[in-house]
Amino acid sequence: MATRIEERFTVRAPPQAVWEFLVDPRRVVTCLPGAELTEVVDERTFLGAVKVKVGPVTVAYRGKVLLGERDAATRTVRMSGEGRESGGAGAARMTMESRVAEAPGGAEVSVRSDVDIAGRLVQLGRGMIEQVSHQLFAQFAANVRAALEAAPAGEAGGLGGPAAAPPRAVAVVPLLLRALWEWLRSLLRSRPGGTGGPASR
Repeated sequence: MATRIEERFTVRAPPQAVWEFLVDPRRVVTCLPGAELTEVVDERTFLGAVKVKVGPVTVAYRGKVLLGERDAATRTVRMSGEGRESGGAGAARMTMESRVAEAPGGAEVSVRSDVDIAGRLVQLGRGMIEQVSHQLFAQFAANVRAALEAAPAGEAGGLGGPAAAPPRAVAVVPLLLRALWEWLRSLLRSRPGGTGGPASR
């Protein structure tokens, strides 16, 4: 199942500091829910793992991320990744482009990602996967803001400070409930008269 995800968010931090943060996977991984960096092969090749928990079932992927083209002038970075499900036949592939632009009071980050998933997660369906991805991205954006906006000037995204907590599997059930609610709301809005009646609040 292939899907495209396009998101954007703002950070109250200098664009250059945001850019330097996003081109360092060692820093980015601390903001990705359920993700862990296991090995730095070289400056452009990184090995890692991610866990996603759906009810009592935990799906774990192990794979590789390649840091591709970096354009400091436009603050654009491209990367790709692929992983296989641990103990299963599932797999996932991803290509992503991120761009940092100046914005009032800080920077705006825009992300476009193409994701191709095979395995148990496909059973959720495209619409639900897109909604869950949106919720996960919202968590990532909040973590980036926390890391950069709380850092002293000139130290945004620094590697110092307390050690990061061990990664935990992403609990997808609450995300699924929120995603299901958003899907139902969009369905009701698309029906004739869907904006009225007791279902709309």
